[in-house]
Amino acid sequence: MNILKNLFGGFSRSEDRGVYFYVQPKMCKEILRVRVDPLNDLSQTDDGKGYWCRKVASAARCPFQAELELRFDKNKRFKDSDVTNGKLVSEADWLALRGEA
Repeated sequence: MNILKNLFGGFSRSEDRGVYFYVQPKMCKEILRVRVDPLNDLSQTDDGKGYWCRKVASAARCPFQAELELRFDKNKRFKDSDVTNGKLVSEADWLALRGEA
């Protein structure tokens, strides 16, 4: 069993390495939570000085899909973003909409 742990790094399913972003599509009250896995979702930029990823988020009852283009530095820390057909909001906004704040 230790061979499998060494092979796969002993990663536990309870560990969540995801980075979460909260987006509200245009003309929609719903706020969506978008997960980015820094180890699997990021692509290196053409100049090799950072990383980026593109995510599309859509809500069941909204006419628009929000498109996120997220940029990260060379250490995979979030730098900035562009959102088409929506806007980034805070986690507190998302929790308040869910009634958890």
